[in-house]
Amino acid sequence: MDFTKDGCYMALAERRDCKDYISIFVCSELQLLRHFETETQDLAGIEFSPNGCVLAVWDSCLEYKVLLYSLDGRLLSTYSAYEWSLGVKSVAWSPSSQFLAIGSYDEKVRILSHVTWRKIVELEHLPTIKDSKSVIYKEVESRPDIGSGVLSLPPLITGASSLFSTESKYEICQPPVQVPIVKPDPDRANPKLGVGMIAFSPDNRFLATRNDNMPNTVWIWDVQKLKQYVVLEQISAVRNFQWDPRRTRLAICTGSTKVYLWSPAGCLAVQVPSEGTFQVLSLHWHPSGDSLMLMSKDQMCVCYLEIADEN
Repeated sequence: MDFTKDGCYMALAERRDCKDYISIFVCSELQLLRHFETETQDLAGIEFSPNGCVLAVWDSCLEYKVLLYSLDGRLLSTYSAYEWSLGVKSVAWSPSSQFLAIGSYDEKVRILSHVTWRKIVELEHLPTIKDSKSVIYKEVESRPDIGSGVLSLPPLITGASSLFSTESKYEICQPPVQVPIVKPDPDRANPKLGVGMIAFSPDNRFLATRNDNMPNTVWIWDVQKLKQYVVLEQISAVRNFQWDPRRTRLAICTGSTKVYLWSPAGCLAVQVPSEGTFQVLSLHWHPSGDSLMLMSKDQMCVCYLEIADEN
């Protein structure tokens, strides 16, 4: 099920008699607008474009097929990159609705244009980064220097935990750089392989991706030049990332006690101030972009970010 961004329409996918169907409803009147059968074997997901004009539909991972429908149920286009292999793993629209990015199990991202609904670029997650123009940030940890003086422990647990916690910073590495790879287990279901996370920045300038068998690495691509822009290599596997809805700023969490922020100006790691150990497993921006909700297994906190005076 998915809604258009303005809340006017809702798309509902259902399966009857081994066939997939989609119903389009007008939300204000709870009225059925269209009901049609899709050309899928086993529908896996649906998503409206941000302008609400096109509905993207994709098949299960067993078949690479992406279908694009209008609101009246017309099939606008069908895209399939290959056959006889695991197919689509993730899909994301650009905020302008001009591009549709498709992440697949072959470790590539393919971007379709809204003009022809054909592929305009294929982005590869290579195990070795050789491009001399690539900017590669690598997270490194260090423990704070306590010194040789008399150590007096603070009365609060928070002080003690932060005292012995590690500090993180980023170092810029020069190519060639070998990207850490985790070999997927072929005997387990849902192998950690392929592009499982994908998101456009709010200004359409950048695309962030994570290749699941390179779990510690976030790739940021320049959408205008259709090429790699920045690579962030974390110490731990990336659990989640999300763009600031108002600014070109990406927040990343890895299950550690830190949250990581990247913008075209650079990147940094911020220790989460909390009682005990707060492992950030997920995060979500406020629509204003002024605050960030961080979630652990059984706790949550809200992080407020100071905005520099533009004047």
